[in-house]
Amino acid sequence: MKSFSTPRKTVGDLDADAAAALISAAADVALILDDKGVIRDVAFSNEELAREFAAHGSWLGQPWLETVARDSRPKVEELSRGEGAKGGRWRHVNQVSAEGASIPILYTTAPIGKAGRIVVFGRDLRPVSRLQQRLVEVQQSMERDYSRLRQAETRYRLLFQMSPDPVMVLDGTTQRVTEANPAAMRLFGKDQRRSVGRPVAEAFAGESRAAVQALLASVRAAGRGDDVRARLAEDGSEVTVSASTFRQEGALLFLLRISAPDSGAVALPPAKSKLLKLVEQVPDAFVVTGPDGRVLTANAAFIEMIEAPGEDQVRGEPLDRWLGVQDVEAEVLFSHLRNRGSVRLYTSTLRGEHGLRTEVEISAVTVMNGGKACFGFAMRDVGARIRPAQGAGFRPTRSVEQLTELIGRVPLKDLVREATDAIERLCIEAALELSGDNRASAAEMLGLSRQSLYVKLRRYGLGDLGAEPGEAG
Repeated sequence: MKSFSTPRKTVGDLDADAAAALISAAADVALILDDKGVIRDVAFSNEELAREFAAHGSWLGQPWLETVARDSRPKVEELSRGEGAKGGRWRHVNQVSAEGASIPILYTTAPIGKAGRIVVFGRDLRPVSRLQQRLVEVQQSMERDYSRLRQAETRYRLLFQMSPDPVMVLDGTTQRVTEANPAAMRLFGKDQRRSVGRPVAEAFAGESRAAVQALLASVRAAGRGDDVRARLAEDGSEVTVSASTFRQEGALLFLLRISAPDSGAVALPPAKSKLLKLVEQVPDAFVVTGPDGRVLTANAAFIEMIEAPGEDQVRGEPLDRWLGVQDVEAEVLFSHLRNRGSVRLYTSTLRGEHGLRTEVEISAVTVMNGGKACFGFAMRDVGARIRPAQGAGFRPTRSVEQLTELIGRVPLKDLVREATDAIERLCIEAALELSGDNRASAAEMLGLSRQSLYVKLRRYGLGDLGAEPGEAG
């Protein structure tokens, strides 16, 4: 330790109060020890530390050795006796607080006066400890993240290498191959081992290179581009080329994938084949449309419901040709599917080619196919539920929930008529129940003539009109 060179000139004569102020300002905690190591005075410049040692007044008159943790006592002995009392060394000591907790403090000593007294300077190490703990936690978190990244890289690299389709990573500026899987290396023929660093155009026949270049230019400018057909230079086979971009370390790269034109026709496992056969033979109608609402495929039940000769006559036609009574009904259904992805128990009508109408309950879902939305519809004939065995004059009424579903699909005047019929039927049923099925009393309750009541009973298919309980004689 190097002291001031001319302390008497620069410091001058300091009185006791000035010395005490300097000592307390120089440390978070300062102790004054006598020649026997007993604490004679204590000062704190750190308020937090002063609160921790709220009972520091009890230290006065006690040996410093007895106020520290047992494992720190050898260090205290070293600091307060012999060479340590002359100052210069810093030691980590665990000071015991009023609650019995150990608080780390860095201490050093310096002699003061001629009576063998020692001043002890202490620095609170808790901020440093917290910082070190935080550093350790951050380092451990980084190690975990790095481990996950390594594992993810291993998985994706394994997938990249095992892919049966040729996949290449190209430099965004030069369009040279920077990385290629084994399937892509084979496209370069005999020089496949030197495929990295070569222009990607060398993998394609001369007449196809312009199309591949146009695809890369489109992807670079717009971020996406339509797949193109091209021929390989190695064997002249026709392939489909797709591309996308990504950035790595600030550089633009292309990811190029080459596949056979019919690679989308994948053989289905037996379980999936059985499922398709079940859909084809199920008595409920099933139909799939494209994003434009035109039929892609339909099962036999749907073709039968719309009275079509076969699937070939249905494929490519708009579904709203047969769906719904109003033109807007199919539009509402497709809009709901685009916004929410699925529809359940949607009541509608299928119109046959020869005038047959079938009440159906529709459940539909949106699925993605090749980046485009397709719609699948399952339609169940529910006419048997609402078609009674009574006479042909019966016209069913809808529930409140069904009426709500019709909003936007039928004109308001039709909705009002349906609602009026529903209310009228409920009132008649209530009157019959209150009168014990006595139609004369029910007609009187409703303010109707008996003949008018019979007409409405026939209209709604209520009761057995061949007998009149409670009216005999």
